[in-house]
Amino acid sequence: MSTAPEQSAEPTAQVTVTLDRCGKEDAKAVLDALHTSFPCDSASESAPGETAGDGPVVRTATFDVSRTLALPGPGRLSAPVTLTAQGGYHAVDRLREGLAESFAVTVTGTASGDQEQEVAFRLDNR
Repeated sequence: MSTAPEQSAEPTAQVTVTLDRCGKEDAKAVLDALHTSFPCDSASESAPGETAGDGPVVRTATFDVSRTLALPGPGRLSAPVTLTAQGGYHAVDRLREGLAESFAVTVTGTASGDQEQEVAFRLDNR
């Protein structure tokens, strides 16, 4: 008997997204666009929350990019946002396509492994 929660997505369709060094409203705009496009391991209402103190905040979520729920509209950012995505090659590319529905997306760095990659994206207003 397994006590681990069942996951609906194939591991190759999951992408972990990390946002840091961006304001709460910009993080919300990015995460809202992703929540519109793809199922996620956390509800959109729960991110990003209030934080205590003035220190840096890192926001992380895992998205299932095996299917698209809907296409988000254009997003508005107060400043460029850096997002790091980690997952399978095809999955990270699907995430980039989803982000491109709302933002101008530029790849700023990559680290490739055998079956996964980590990609840094810069998001700007279109």
